[in-house]
Amino acid sequence: MEIAQHRAKLIHILQMAYSGEKAAAFAYAGHWRAAWKKEERIGIAKIEQDEWDHRAIIGKMLKEMGAAPSAWRDLMMGTIGSVIFLACFISGWFFPMYFAGRLEHANVHEYLDAAEHAGALGLFEYEKELLRLSDVELEHESYFKERVRGHWLTPLMKQIFDWGPEPQIESK
Repeated sequence: MEIAQHRAKLIHILQMAYSGEKAAAFAYAGHWRAAWKKEERIGIAKIEQDEWDHRAIIGKMLKEMGAAPSAWRDLMMGTIGSVIFLACFISGWFFPMYFAGRLEHANVHEYLDAAEHAGALGLFEYEKELLRLSDVELEHESYFKERVRGHWLTPLMKQIFDWGPEPQIESK
């Protein structure tokens, strides 16, 4: 792959991530406010803050590369995040937990792809930071997997959406 292609792909992924982090942060703002358990409220509020932090890091990278976020995508993702914010109050406990985990799973891979392009461009500090962001997203995914583990809907959702925790094995 040519340098120009790596650069274009990296910028595109960063633009997508920048706006995606906004949608996620808005959604998590509703999610933690709708949660009933104190420990879940605290955990999800921390994840919301991580998403805002990631957005700032990605925005800085875009600026340093001489690129800008996609205004249209940012508006669209902000709107989607706001709708999800509201939906968290009416959708029950399981669905926000399940789909948050599934979203985080996709984010892990998005940052890994971005890190690969950054490395190919010799942007090793970006590569290192993008790998760190991927690790944080993996922590988020694990958090949500643990929340839905054992829920009666999880096996069905896993069959439909191909994501979810492995079933618990009972020890004797």
